[in-house]
Amino acid sequence: MEATRQKSGLKAKVQRLGSHLSGMVMPNIGGFIAWGVITALFIPDGYFPNENLATLVGPMLSYLLPLLIAYTGGSMVHGQRGAVVGAIAAMGVIVGSDVPMFIGAMMMGPLGGWCIKKFDDAFQEKIKAGFEMLVNNFSSGLIGFALAIIGYYAIGPVVEGATHLMAAGVESIINMHLLPLANIFIEPAKILFLNNAINHGILTPLGIEQAAEAGKSILFLLEANPGPGLGILLAFTLFGKGAAKSSAPGAIIIQFLGGIHEIYFPYVMMKPLLFLAVMAGGVAGTFTFQLLGAGLRAAASPGSIIAIMAMTPPDAIVANLAGIIVGCIVSFLVAMIIIKSDNSEEDDLAANQAAMADAKAQSKGQNAVKSENQEMFGNINKIIFACDAGMGSSAMGASVLRDKVKKAGLALPVSNSAINNLSDDPNALIVTQEELHDRASQKAPSATFVQVENFMNSPRYDEIVNRLSEEPAAADTEEKPLTDDVIQGVADYSKVDHVVFAYDQVKGSANMGATILKKLLKDNGMNYPVTVVAIKDLADETNALVITNNDETIKAEQQAPSATHVPLSDLVASEKYDRVIQNLRK
Repeated sequence: MEATRQKSGLKAKVQRLGSHLSGMVMPNIGGFIAWGVITALFIPDGYFPNENLATLVGPMLSYLLPLLIAYTGGSMVHGQRGAVVGAIAAMGVIVGSDVPMFIGAMMMGPLGGWCIKKFDDAFQEKIKAGFEMLVNNFSSGLIGFALAIIGYYAIGPVVEGATHLMAAGVESIINMHLLPLANIFIEPAKILFLNNAINHGILTPLGIEQAAEAGKSILFLLEANPGPGLGILLAFTLFGKGAAKSSAPGAIIIQFLGGIHEIYFPYVMMKPLLFLAVMAGGVAGTFTFQLLGAGLRAAASPGSIIAIMAMTPPDAIVANLAGIIVGCIVSFLVAMIIIKSDNSEEDDLAANQAAMADAKAQSKGQNAVKSENQEMFGNINKIIFACDAGMGSSAMGASVLRDKVKKAGLALPVSNSAINNLSDDPNALIVTQEELHDRASQKAPSATFVQVENFMNSPRYDEIVNRLSEEPAAADTEEKPLTDDVIQGVADYSKVDHVVFAYDQVKGSANMGATILKKLLKDNGMNYPVTVVAIKDLADETNALVITNNDETIKAEQQAPSATHVPLSDLVASEKYDRVIQNLRK
């Protein structure tokens, strides 16, 4: 039991690291695609050579893409301030190196966010009223300045050397014709939900290096190849039984055309011997890619045949299609043998998913928690699908459940999110896959969780809808009117012991409002702490007075329903602060 727990913890840590790496690249895939399209069209070997437009290629590769990565990495750690400092810090490694500094940006972005976060944690409460903007601007500027210099002289040269070393290693593996063996590790890792980490955290940065020099890179195809997954689904379509057979044709469309590879993972997990099929297909496909000189201009995300062909240079069309077809055929043949040799009467995908969920829950001691959470369904006011990237499979699952919720007449919002972006909300029902539950529960320990094996086809969805229909959800209760009654004394101020200015996107007016109220409280001899917090970070406290802009009050109430809320039309110049003071005095 202890060994299982340690293994699960190690897997969660590896997934978390991979998620942080891919989380810096995934939101910026549009930038990589734009660079790939410009490269494919306008360089001398492109479809429509254009000397002037081709000048965009170098600056985008050297500056734009690394800065986007660093900005996103800093934002993941400490919001807008972290993003700005992360981007400033990354300029040091970018300018101080002769290679595109993607790995350096992945280091400096989060480092900049972490440094400014530690500064804010240490000094935010000590800043005198009226000096907030001065201190905030100079602190981010000076910390970014220091990190940029450190990056230029210390980190940049080290990362550049490591990049050259890794590139040389990959080149050696390619020259030795051993690259296909990488799929022995890549294919199982994908099914353990490390696909985004492998592709965008490791292969994409290295592939960009190769593509900049050679015009294409085979590394973009190692994880994105849809052939092995297509072979699995075709085998189930022709030789499977029960729900697995009936659902496989629809899964083919989603996987091959939509590029959502996660859709075939449960089919492999249902028969573990099928790991051999995807590994064989991946090795065969990559061998074909290497033999025929395949490659892409830029990363294909998602791994759809449409995206792959859009990033394929003219001289690699045949090679790329051949590798995908060979990977599909080999995977199909191995999977066919495994499926046909299975004497079980029915491949009931839904029953298998439920059984796996129960078995894993028992092994983790989660039965009591699951039952307790099911009894709390009456407190739910939102449903969130959480996956590694928050885009592909979770968006598809959210769409399926949203339709069921709508047909049941429930007024509950159903959305999708990356696990890293989850906030701890006791009124949220979070649907996530079994393999990702540990990480998701750490980000939102107070939420209610439902674990599924397949976002697209889970028996748990009907259970969720039935339980939510039995008890009135929080979102169905009558909404409190946002009027001056709250300020004029109808609300209970007796329990309030601190004031929070909450904001959604723009922090500036909340800071100014907090400064004004701090001064009024001090002038009136009242000792109430006043803080500024993002709405997504609000804690649900009965002793908090939460002040927000009118347009953002509903979000704040959903995040902290037990607090006393004050909506204001203008946080900076509001005459209503006097009435807030009067009510606090009572």
